[in-house]
Amino acid sequence: MLLTALLCASANAETWVFTDSHHPTQSGPGVRVILLDDVDRLQEKLSQGLPADPQQAMAIVRQRMQSPDGQRLQKDLAVAQQGTADAWSLGIAKIPAVVIDRQFVIYGEPNVPLAEQQIARYRGIKP
Repeated sequence: MLLTALLCASANAETWVFTDSHHPTQSGPGVRVILLDDVDRLQEKLSQGLPADPQQAMAIVRQRMQSPDGQRLQKDLAVAQQGTADAWSLGIAKIPAVVIDRQFVIYGEPNVPLAEQQIARYRGIKP
């Protein structure tokens, strides 16, 4: 019953989790998980095995970006950059950070449902 009440109370809430690959979190469906180190990981993937010669490296990168994997990598990179911009615009100071409706944040709680419960209590939503 408690779970049902919490789900009803937060059914319309938008939940984002800001973290990185070194700070795993426990979340459920409908939660947007933003890994703040994804931009670096994707850029490393793009530059893997490139030669020292800048012109050769540039030609290889262009070729990679035109492949289906390169197209997917570009989309993933844009999503990762948007996540970083979202963290910056919200003033995220530490990770993990669970944000509800872009207004309420709980820092340091890797269990997203527990963080959502804490925010619901703060907001006066009765379980």
